[in-house]
Amino acid sequence: MNTENEGNAVPQAPSAPPVPVDAPAVSADSRDAAAAGAAAPGAGASGGAASGGAAPGGAASGAGDGAGSGAAAPGAGAGAGAGAGAGGAGVPGAEAWPPPQPPGTPSYGSGGGSGSGWGASYQPQEPKPGRRRGGLVAGVLAAALVAGGVGGGVGYWAAEQNDNDTGSTTVSAADTPADLKRDPGSVARIANDALPSVVTIEAQSGSGEGGTGTGFVYDKQGHILTNNHVVASAAEGGKLQATFSNGKKYAAEVIGRAEGYDVAVIKLKNRPDNLKPLPLGNSDRVAVGDSTIAIGAPFGLSNTVTTGIISAKNRPVTSSDGGQSGKSSYMSALQTDASINPGNSGGPLLDGRGAVIGINSAIKPADSGGLGGTGQSGSIGLGFAIPVNQAKNVAQQLIKTGQPVYPVIGASVSLQQEGANGATISQEGASGSEAVTPNGPADKAGLKPGDVITKLDGTVIDSGPTLIGQIWTHKPGDTVKITYERDGKEHTVDVTLGQRKGDS
Repeated sequence: MNTENEGNAVPQAPSAPPVPVDAPAVSADSRDAAAAGAAAPGAGASGGAASGGAAPGGAASGAGDGAGSGAAAPGAGAGAGAGAGAGGAGVPGAEAWPPPQPPGTPSYGSGGGSGSGWGASYQPQEPKPGRRRGGLVAGVLAAALVAGGVGGGVGYWAAEQNDNDTGSTTVSAADTPADLKRDPGSVARIANDALPSVVTIEAQSGSGEGGTGTGFVYDKQGHILTNNHVVASAAEGGKLQATFSNGKKYAAEVIGRAEGYDVAVIKLKNRPDNLKPLPLGNSDRVAVGDSTIAIGAPFGLSNTVTTGIISAKNRPVTSSDGGQSGKSSYMSALQTDASINPGNSGGPLLDGRGAVIGINSAIKPADSGGLGGTGQSGSIGLGFAIPVNQAKNVAQQLIKTGQPVYPVIGASVSLQQEGANGATISQEGASGSEAVTPNGPADKAGLKPGDVITKLDGTVIDSGPTLIGQIWTHKPGDTVKITYERDGKEHTVDVTLGQRKGDS
């Protein structure tokens, strides 16, 4: 595998994030300055993929859409309507006590899917013939009926207790507008401000296959930033629909995709005039322990908000799209314990101010040996997000040209990770080509096959995938300092990164 993402088989990635030699301290003033300038730019995203494949401790499972056979999950509004109707129907009368057992709730985790595709992306269960779009609605109704049945039972019990007065007196909490006011920095206020700018994306291929994911408003021109694996199934002649938190739906089209970055930009058709882009933060200034808020549509449940912290930075994550293209994605990810599940892919990861710091992309499922199992498992507190600084650069490329640009060193490296002490330059490249591109960046710096790269700009490199992920956090033309070993001796050289356009 070379640093240009040839799409070879993806091995397991290292379990530890790269360790910066000298991690610079971040001052409060610099964070405040970054917050003040977090206005959304006028450009949008790119596409990659996100499930199965190798990543820290195993393979990365995409937390978002996917190519399944079920109908796309409904948007915001459907669950609320079903709940209201079912709640009333579930109240038993006094003569029917105890209340009847509610119907079992369908398992959201056993739907269709593409195995280890960009990871546990949400796809509803295969509907029966003649009832194609009923899968998710039935699930929502069943859940509502369970709630309605339990509510009816509790209501009857309370009425019966009141008939046998015990002399107990309750005290109600104050319910004035002032008492219900949310502080500006509260999760409730941040969620209230951000939800109108988050959409549930329904992607459907020409053959009717598809799934759901999440995206968010990138600019006032109608660009939506999301994951490539969320929209990949609809990229060639398929259909895309974005549903806002108020239930309004808009058709959309793919503007550009970057498989290697797992970033995509779509654009709303007939966009509304009141679009409010989410402010973009500075992911370079994020610190471990910072608060996080994730918004998305886990298992098709739109407008879901969860919270957590930044658990780690620069976590090397490698994943593949589970067969849609066979290509691999590499990221130096933000790790969070905020609950992220299938359907969250492409949604924003916010900081404690409500600024976007990452795009939720992958999870480590509990039922597999690594990041990217075969089922639609749920969160175990190991979620991974593409840093927004990288996503923003890719989005601007896609909006401007429709294709991504990747920085490269012009050398193929081994993807072997077990027992690796760095990224070893291969003896030959893909299809028998030269491992070091003649007159390329690595060749000009004097690198040769067999050299073992151990650091990049002070960040420890423990494998080929880690090196690729770190290179891709830069831009073509950047100069990086590479430390490598040859014949037992350590050397350091400056390498000016080259570029590769498009996903080859």
